[in-house]
Amino acid sequence: MCDRIITGALVVLAGVLLIWAVANAGIGMKAPEITNETWLNSTPLHLADLKGKVVMVEFWTFGCSNCRHVEPYVKQWHRKYADQGFVVIGVHSPEFSHEQEVENVKRYIMEHDIRFAVPIDNDFSTWNKYGNRYWPAMYLVDKQGVIRSIQIGEGRYRETEDLIRSLLAEKD
Repeated sequence: MCDRIITGALVVLAGVLLIWAVANAGIGMKAPEITNETWLNSTPLHLADLKGKVVMVEFWTFGCSNCRHVEPYVKQWHRKYADQGFVVIGVHSPEFSHEQEVENVKRYIMEHDIRFAVPIDNDFSTWNKYGNRYWPAMYLVDKQGVIRSIQIGEGRYRETEDLIRSLLAEKD
């Protein structure tokens, strides 16, 4: 019995370490461009044009309960820091077929008062460029276009906001 408990704990620990390693693999790398053709709430944004701004690239889908739990924080940060040079790009990468319908995404962002840019990533091209594997995932990109933090899932809201403020305070 004790051996099973230890084995189970080791399997869980290995899974946590794997997720941590994947999540941190992109830190320090140049953020990939977002090249999706369809954008809601904005014309297409290019990271090269956003140099000097702090960017959050958030991967989400409207049917994901974890994404819905993160949503109020992302909207609040967008409202609070946009005038200081903070840009949110909410990459909508669908999990289910009904989430691929652009009209459904439009309806959701209208009903939930989402005002930041939302590229539609139905082919997962941006998802794959980032090597992303999770909903939600938030990549914080500094003023030089380098990924400085990757937050997978819910939580760490205070730490994320502290990092946003810190990145905004850095010199260009």
